[in-house]
Amino acid sequence: MVRLNKIYTKTGDDGTTALVSGPRRLKYDLRVEAYGTIDEANSAIGVARLHMQGMPVLERMLTSIQNDLFDLGADLATPDYGKPPAQEPLRIVDSQVARIESDIDELNADLQPLKSFVLPGGHSAAAHLHLARTIARRAERLMVELARTDGEVVSDAALKYVNRVSDFLFVAARHANDRGHADVLWVPGKNR
Repeated sequence: MVRLNKIYTKTGDDGTTALVSGPRRLKYDLRVEAYGTIDEANSAIGVARLHMQGMPVLERMLTSIQNDLFDLGADLATPDYGKPPAQEPLRIVDSQVARIESDIDELNADLQPLKSFVLPGGHSAAAHLHLARTIARRAERLMVELARTDGEVVSDAALKYVNRVSDFLFVAARHANDRGHADVLWVPGKNR
């Protein structure tokens, strides 16, 4: 159980932060940047949810994703160094990937087929979901870079999950745009 009695500890005043597993890292460390960007994506989803009156299915799915993103942040903040940890770390698991894939399929089944790329916009919820999508893609790039860094580990399930999050957010944005009918489509070369 998480208990936060005191918000400021002053331990980060030197430009470092503690990972769940104990070691301190610089606040610009790639691992810290990755889970910080996951937090940013989660916050952007929270803003998008403010614009979802009358969209209970999206609200339910996004609430699950926000909870999973906290799990993902905890996963990233608890690196696997091959030693048994003092307590079982929270990890993203395949069932979370499967659930988000099912949600994507459910939303995508009702969408207008795409004939062009979609410009971020339309309904305010859709615009905010597109912003959250781009933040999730940045988090994914950071996680892939971290996974390719010597001495660092990011699980396959975590990488799959973050990839699906941005896919979900794209489909969710289209769903918020009247199931794709109100999408703003890219017109190649329109302003030449």
